[in-house]
Formats: sequence, structure tokens, C-alpha cells
Amino acid sequence: MIIMMGGPGTGKGTFSRMLRKIRPEYSHIETGAILRAQPDGSPIRIAIAGGNLIPDEMVCDLIATTLDKTPGDIILDGFPRTLIQAQWLVHNYANKYDIQIIYLNVSDEIMLRRINKRRTEGSTRKDDGNIDIVRHRIETFHETTMPAIKWLATRAGDITFSDIDSSEEESANFARIVSALKK
Repeated sequence: MIIMMGGPGTGKGTFSRMLRKIRPEYSHIETGAILRAQPDGSPIRIAIAGGNLIPDEMVCDLIATTLDKTPGDIILDGFPRTLIQAQWLVHNYANKYDIQIIYLNVSDEIMLRRINKRRTEGSTRKDDGNIDIVRHRIETFHETTMPAIKWLATRAGDITFSDIDSSEEESANFARIVSALKK
């Protein structure tokens, strides 16, 4: 299981799709797409519209259901997002999968620039359209997801963790990801 982690606009979805092209035997589970596919007016969609994270139990249940229905190797994009989710994932799946975390490490400035580019190029993601919500998502990443990333970085033996500087252009970033996966 390859897990793509990083803040908003770091390329989790882009690099997951690129990995699928060179590793077509992997299934791609895009957590954000699963959450955004929930019905309008649902607690999940209301939280997303405000740039907030979904309660851990709800997300873990959705991920467990999806993982249980997905045979073989997996690229998991956008999960875990909290320390509780990271601990749940390692506790429940480290004995079933060889887990490799790819942490896409970029500055806040680059996240903002990439989200703005995505928005100006026609993104239909509602959470990209409001700069205040985008800034809130970045703050939430630092407050909530970074503790999970730091914890996962200490889990040698349970998982493999790679901190990838993905601040350059796409092909150079992808080359670093592929190199990390060969280890």
C-alpha cells in the first residue's frame, strides 16, 4: 500500500494517477473524491464546504469499507489526515500490507500557488474557490495532519516513510517519488 500524504495542493492526486500509469496493478483510492461524492447536505459535505476535516470515526469507516472491497495493491491518496486515523491505519492494516508513506513536503506558499493555478485552470472543486477556506485548509493541515505525519515518520519496522521535497516541477518531483518507492 502506497499512501500519498501532504497538504492541499501538494500533488497527492496528480502523483497517485501518475503512479497508476507505471503500476497499473495498483488500485487508486482517492479519499477526497469519496468524501466529495457524499450527498449534498450530508454532514460530510457540509464539513468539506467549510474546509474542515471529517470526524475520524466516519472517515475510518468509509476507508475500511473501501479497503475491504478493493483487492490487491493500493495507492491511498489523502488518508490518513489525523493522528487517530494514522494510528488506526497502522493498527489495522500494517499486518495486511507493506505500507509505504510518501510525504509530499512543500511550503505554504507553494500550496497556495498550486491551488490558485488549479482554480484558474478550471477546477470544479468548491473548496478551491475561496482563499479564506484554502488558508483554513492549510492551517488545518499544520495543526491536524502534521502530528500524524511526524508520528508515522517514527514507525520504522511497521511502515516505510519517505519525506519527498516536491517543490520543483512535476517530472523532477515524480522522479524522487519513484526513486523512494524502489528502496
